[in-house]
Parts: sequence; structure tokens; C-alpha cells
Amino acid sequence: MTDLLVLVWVVFGTQILWLGLEPVTVSGLPVGTYWAFSAVLVVIWMWGLSLRDTRSDRVIGMGTTEYVRVADASLRVFGAIAIVAFLLRVDVARGFLLISLPLGVIVLVLERWIWRQWLVAKRSMGEYSARVLLVGSPTTVAHIASELRRTPDAGYFVVGACVPGGTNGRSRPVVPGTAIPIVGDVEHVEAAASATGVDTVAITSTDDLPPEKVKQISWSLESGRQHLVLAPSIIDIAGPRIHTRPVSGLPLIHVETPRFSQGQRFAKRMFDLLVSTLLLVLLSPVLLIVALIVKLSSSGPVLYSHERVGLHGRPFRMLKFRSMRVGADEELAALLAVQGTDTAPLFKVKNDPRITRVGRFLRKYSLDELPQLLNVLGGSMSLVGPRPQVDAEVALYTDSARRRLMTRPGITGLWQVSGRSAMSWEDAVRLDLYYVENWTMLGDAGILAKTVKAVVAPGQSAH
Repeated sequence: MTDLLVLVWVVFGTQILWLGLEPVTVSGLPVGTYWAFSAVLVVIWMWGLSLRDTRSDRVIGMGTTEYVRVADASLRVFGAIAIVAFLLRVDVARGFLLISLPLGVIVLVLERWIWRQWLVAKRSMGEYSARVLLVGSPTTVAHIASELRRTPDAGYFVVGACVPGGTNGRSRPVVPGTAIPIVGDVEHVEAAASATGVDTVAITSTDDLPPEKVKQISWSLESGRQHLVLAPSIIDIAGPRIHTRPVSGLPLIHVETPRFSQGQRFAKRMFDLLVSTLLLVLLSPVLLIVALIVKLSSSGPVLYSHERVGLHGRPFRMLKFRSMRVGADEELAALLAVQGTDTAPLFKVKNDPRITRVGRFLRKYSLDELPQLLNVLGGSMSLVGPRPQVDAEVALYTDSARRRLMTRPGITGLWQVSGRSAMSWEDAVRLDLYYVENWTMLGDAGILAKTVKAVVAPGQSAH
């Protein structure tokens, strides 16, 4: 309904804006006006959105697929209209179409985004989500359940599990390490699905499930209401890298290895240069004011320069507005030792006494990080990337964590907008690796948008 309201407003609004309220005959047609043409355009556009499956529960709630499909359906509709108009030699006002298309896509995406905020809020409370029964070994069930809980936006709510051995006579058994109740064994999945009223059965491992049993489970599910999902144990892989190819009845999942082409690196660097230059020009008054405040509020330099590890492990000097008292670096080791975190990654001090009063304000709104735009301009940093870390933290990296050094560190990144500094080291590494291996320009734009939101409504600082 809101799609329809948006299209009526955009199409008829554009017509009135471009052609006025008087009836105008469409050239080449004996009868008809733009009012009729606009009505047909709205109907076809709505039809195109339906054919492209833009309202499927498989794509709404998270990810960019829904928005991509909206844009794709809109382009197809206007492409078809252009072809038909050309073949029939119908002269349609180009300005009318050129305004309707981009405006319609923008407003449709905005409308879908507003609905998504509502849906995400509902799903965070377990509503409007698929009720899932996990089937497999206790280890894989616990693993998949943990990943699904991490992203409630996806709309999967785990209600129970079937594991080898089932209840074994125990009262109210749960999967070890979780609060997920065990509702049966792998031999009686159909009965457990019926008893729990689930609409999705997710197979997490097949060690105790032969192919014939999996097929039997799929046959027992109610067509159109219940669904079978195969959940492999691979995680942190973005959609564009996954391709399913059926071979002799086997659903082979191809996972492309991360590729960093010269074209991708060039596009990211050009984006960094253009945006950082624009931001430096626009924010120059803010930079000047903050510099004066730092200079007048406490003794010491305005800028703080600290060595961090960058692309391919190369060190660089990261710039920030000084937010601590002079000599704060020499106090770090003692403070970490006092709180017992001197051997853990992410060298952070809780309730840090070294931060000045002005520094707390600057950190709350991330104003101290603005000089890093100069790092971006110079090429040692990117606008979006993994968190720049000190050499002592990099020394604690595992082999997998070192993959974070495959790209330039960023002023902001995926883990900063996902949890800020409240996130554990393991989760921070996981999100940074996900970013490095699944980078896209669209993803960078999304992270920058979330960063603006986080700065406007700040939680904990991401220092």
C-alpha cells in the first residue's frame, strides 16, 4: 500500500509539476492524456516491483538486496517504456520520465527503509520472525544459534533443537552452552516441528542425517508455510561471494576467495580523496575552533601524533586532536597493569584519568579524530577500514587476524558502528575480517552513514 501511495505521489506529482493540470494529449495516440498514461505507469511500476520479488520475506529486514531489487525493477519498467515508445513512435515528455525514475527510486527506497526500522524493532523482540527448529549436533546447533542471535534483523527466532539422542529422559534439557530447549532427536524431526509449530527447519549438520532422511524432512514440511534451510558452518561470507550450483542433484555452494583488483583499489582511493577533500573544506571552521579550544584549555600541542600499523604492516603517524594530558603514553603500561589487561589486545583503560575535560567532549562526538582526514588525504589511512592499531597490539595477532592488514586502516569501520568500544576483541577482529574480505563501495557508503548516526547520537567512543 505504501509503495502504491509513493508511486501515485511521485508520478502524478511529477506530471503536474512538468505539464500542469490541463489535459495533454500523448503524441501519436488518437485519444488519451498524460493522466491516463500516468495511471498506466503506476500500475506497470507496481507490477514490476511484484515481479522482481521486492517484497519477499527473504530480502526484507537486512542487507541491500531489497533496495537493489527496487532500483532494478524500476529501471526495467522505464527501459521497457522507452523501447515501446520508440517502436510505436510515441513521443512521451522526456523530462517527465527523467524526473519520475530517480525520484521514484529514491522515495521508494526511503519508504522501504522506514518500514525496515519498524520491522527491525519488532524482530528485536522476537516478533515478525521465522520460528526455527535447529537440527544437528549440539556443537553445530550452538554455533548456528549464536550467529542467528547476533543478527536478529534477519528474522530467525530459534525455538528449539533436535540433536542425536534427543531428551534421553532428562527433564527440560537444553543444548549445552545455550538456553535452547531440546525438543526431540534427529530421527523424529517431523514430530518436533509439528509440536513446536515452527515454520523453518534448519539442518546444521548431516553427520547423523543421511540424504534420504533430509529429503524425507523436506517432503514432510507444509508447502508454502514451512521451509527447509541448510546451514553450513562457514560464517562471515557476504552474499556476492556465494554461488549455488546444482550438480547431479547436489546443491554445491561455491565460495569465491577474496579478490582485491587494481580497479577496486583505485575506486576506493579516488572515493577517499574526493570525500576527504570535501570534508576538509566543509569542516575547516570546525577544525579551527577545536584547535583553539584544545590550545587554550590545557598546556601542550594541539595535535597528537602516534605511530600505528597500516597497510601490509607498514607503520605511519596517525593524527588526532590532543585529548589527554601531556605524557599520557608513559602512564599507559601502569594503568593497564592495575586493571589487569596489560597482556590483552585492545589496550584500553576504563575511566581513563589521563583524558582532559575538553578531551572527553571531543571523544564523545569523535571530534578528536577529524585530523585523520589529513592521513586519508596522504594515503596512510582510508575513510573506512579496520581500526588502526599500535605495534604491541599487532604483535598479539593470530595468523587470521593479520589479514586485517590487507587494506588501509580507517577513520571508521564496521566494528565501530556495530558496537563501538563495548565490543570484545574477538568480535572486533571478526567484523574487521568480514570487512576486508567482503569490501564493496556500497558497504563503505553504508558504514559512513551509520557513523554519522553514531556521532549524532553517541554511545561509547570508538577510540
